[in-house]
Amino acid sequence: MADNDKVVQISGLAKTFVVKQKAPGLRGSLRSIWKPETRQVTAVSDISFSLEEGEMLAFIGPNGAGKSTTIKMLTGILYPSGGQAQVLGYVPWQERRQLGYHIGSVFGQKPQLWYHLPPEDAFRLFARIYEMDMDEFRRRRGFLVEAFQISRLLQIPVRKLSLGQRMKCEIAASLLHGPRIIFLDEPTIGLDVVAKQQVREAIRYLNETENTTIFLTSHDAGDIESLCKRVIIINHGRLIYDDRTSALKRQHLTRKRIDVRFAERLNGDFSIPGVTILKKGTYGVKLEFDSRQIPVEQVVQQIMAVKPTQDINIADPPLEEIIREIYQES
Repeated sequence: MADNDKVVQISGLAKTFVVKQKAPGLRGSLRSIWKPETRQVTAVSDISFSLEEGEMLAFIGPNGAGKSTTIKMLTGILYPSGGQAQVLGYVPWQERRQLGYHIGSVFGQKPQLWYHLPPEDAFRLFARIYEMDMDEFRRRRGFLVEAFQISRLLQIPVRKLSLGQRMKCEIAASLLHGPRIIFLDEPTIGLDVVAKQQVREAIRYLNETENTTIFLTSHDAGDIESLCKRVIIINHGRLIYDDRTSALKRQHLTRKRIDVRFAERLNGDFSIPGVTILKKGTYGVKLEFDSRQIPVEQVVQQIMAVKPTQDINIADPPLEEIIREIYQES
């Protein structure tokens, strides 16, 4: 299985959980205590792929698809039910301690910084945990502070930081020891537009300057489009799509949705050739169109020619819809 050119190699990886089932009612509850019934739930089923050093991979899918389970196996948190995997030449669940010095991980909904301590204190603690030389720690800390623009946040208790500020500090903390791979599980979840863009820019800068391999999961199509050149889609634990992001955009990210708020009341019919009206109100409309058939600029110009506008928002359809389409096709 080993290939020295690949930093991540997975072959037939699978994970099945045994879940207890509880019958309804008091009698069922008592029976489940003495004779519990169980069922098997397959979280990941026979997936195989590899990843080269410096690659930025989007590993996406709907909730419950098996993304986080896969990451937990690749970082050694979970043992697989079957298959093989190597990360930087280590078998994660057998050599977790050795692997830990070479990888970083961030789970968007599970903080690793201490709630009542400022990030600076947590950084110093992590430096001790990873047995870093203090001169190297200070150099590395300075690099990350500049890359993530967090110098004014270092002395503020984590509980007083905004979600976007905390997430930047979380990612910086996971990079202190200079990992060759970082696993990012929903790093921009809940962030506003500005914070998302700052996090994306910092991740891109890190990849460009240090050739860090990025393994990213996200429900945000913007993360995938702006960061990753390759996309793997997993659904119901199975790998259903593996191709370049440009191919995904060309084939599936062609529909655009526009929300418009006009400054004046809409009177009479409202229509634009080639554009579908999803919803129409007194002062606003929601539209959808295929950008291969009609350019975005043309649609916007025709909208602004109708009446003065207060707000226009252009977005891709939800990623779940795109994944559902690909799953149905596969």
